[in-house]
Amino acid sequence: MDDAPQAVIAITDELDISQDEVTFRFARSGGPGGQNVNRTATRVELLLDVKGSPSLSERQRALILSRLRRYIDREGVLHLHSQATRSQWQNRQDVLERFRALLAGALHVQRPRRPTRPSAAARERRLRNKRLRGERKRLRGPVREGDR
Repeated sequence: MDDAPQAVIAITDELDISQDEVTFRFARSGGPGGQNVNRTATRVELLLDVKGSPSLSERQRALILSRLRRYIDREGVLHLHSQATRSQWQNRQDVLERFRALLAGALHVQRPRRPTRPSAAARERRLRNKRLRGERKRLRGPVREGDR
C-alpha cells in the first residue's frame, strides 16, 4: 500500500487538483533549436478530463465547461500545450502556470453590481457646471446690436 502524499496543483483557495488527474503528452516541437528539435520531444501538452474529474464540484465543472469551451474537446477533456522554449521542463512549467491561471479565471465569479445614485451635492455641481458651460457658449456667439 502506498501512503505517500499525493502531489496537488493549487488552483484557488477552494480547489486543488491531484496531479494524478493531469496527463502530460510530449512531442517534437517546431521552431529554432537545430538538431535538438529533431531529437527531443520538447512540446508539452496537458490534458485534464473536466467531465470526469473528482476534484471539481458540479458548479465548478459547469463554469469551466462553459468558459473554457475553446480548449475542451467533445469528450470533455481540456487540452493546453506549450512549445515556447527548447526545454521540455520549462515548457511543462509554462503549461502548468497557464493551466492554473485559466482555471482560476474561469472559476472567478464577479460580485453583482449594486446601482447607486449621485448625491444631492453631485447633482447640484453637475447642473451648475452645465449652466456655466451654456453661458460661456452663449457669450462666444456673434455680438448683437443690443449688446454693444
